[in-house]
Amino acid sequence: MWNSIYKLLSIILFLALWEIIARLHLVNTVFFPPFSKVVVALWQLTVSGELVENLLISLRRSLTGFILGLAFSIPLGLLIGWYRGFERFIDPLFQTFRNLSVLALLPIFILFFGIGETSRVAVIFWAVLWAVLLNTIAGVKSADLSLIKAARSMGISKLSLFTKVILPGALPSIFTGIRLSATTSVLVLIAAEMLGANTGLGYALYFFQANVKPPETFAIVIVLALLGLAINYSLAALEKRTFKYREELPNTGKTF
Repeated sequence: MWNSIYKLLSIILFLALWEIIARLHLVNTVFFPPFSKVVVALWQLTVSGELVENLLISLRRSLTGFILGLAFSIPLGLLIGWYRGFERFIDPLFQTFRNLSVLALLPIFILFFGIGETSRVAVIFWAVLWAVLLNTIAGVKSADLSLIKAARSMGISKLSLFTKVILPGALPSIFTGIRLSATTSVLVLIAAEMLGANTGLGYALYFFQANVKPPETFAIVIVLALLGLAINYSLAALEKRTFKYREELPNTGKTF
């Protein structure tokens, strides 16, 4: 119990400092309300159902783009990492596209898909794509050479080598890309929803800011922070559970 409190101590101190600074009017409380008022606003938004409705809409959009991004980036990353010829062929195009800002492309997506669900999902898809793709390629290329040589010495086929040696070895790196992209998908969606949407957390954030409602604005920001933490820690726990065998291996100086 005390260990858990100690881990939260920095957050508790930050929130207490926030409340004190606002209560002492060291800042303009019109734009920086006390934390207690933000909690009240958060409770009111929750009770009214407005927060839950917008949260579910944002999660649906984010999850759709996220799944589509994974479905495209993981197979492509495996293909690029496994076939050197294909990598040399696609690398110039790959390097060009991955350096394009996702938010800079938002107007392009709107031109192609219009102001609607498709353009917002497309933005999330693009944001998710690159971290998973890069980590998948890196995972395939960092496969243990000794295992590959041992498998080949036993006459294993290329398909079996890939499915039984390369792919399992690449999974931890792929999962790292998934963790990075999961939080990114939510953050990018918020920016997309602030432009042209009339539902979702991004829209709610923009609406409260435009109507000068700081408690509600900060309440949405807190929800976004909690959402990001929940996603990150959930995936971290899943990763730890899935790759528990890595912790049980003796320390040989090699990673798998």
